[in-house]
Amino acid sequence: MARILALDFGTKRTGIAVTDELQLIASGLTTVNTSELLVFLKKYFAEENVELVLVGEPKQRDGAPSQSEEAIKLFLKDFIEKFPQQKIERVDERFTSKMAVQTMIDSGLKKKKRRNKALIDEISATIILQTYLYK
Repeated sequence: MARILALDFGTKRTGIAVTDELQLIASGLTTVNTSELLVFLKKYFAEENVELVLVGEPKQRDGAPSQSEEAIKLFLKDFIEKFPQQKIERVDERFTSKMAVQTMIDSGLKKKKRRNKALIDEISATIILQTYLYK
């Protein structure tokens, strides 16, 4: 089997999570500057077998697209041009950032570490991946 990769896309940073090859365990991988995301993915795809890329779909409480959806659509256009064979799915990412912060609190991280936005993005990507795996 191949891995599944999840992206919590942001205009500044993108959190990335990945499964093991059996697609049983979701783990945070890293956070990269969004401006370097396509370069990172090209290298990652060359090194790892990735079956599917999940991209978070931010929505407002009423289900309407959030403001960041336009930036995600631009990214997806570039992604599809650069990786035309790569399968993509969208996953509702409502409340993942709040869930990520709560996860950090529950795990006992100190307040200073909980302010690390890159870590929040990585955990959010992991939650997106878990949502897909366990649906």
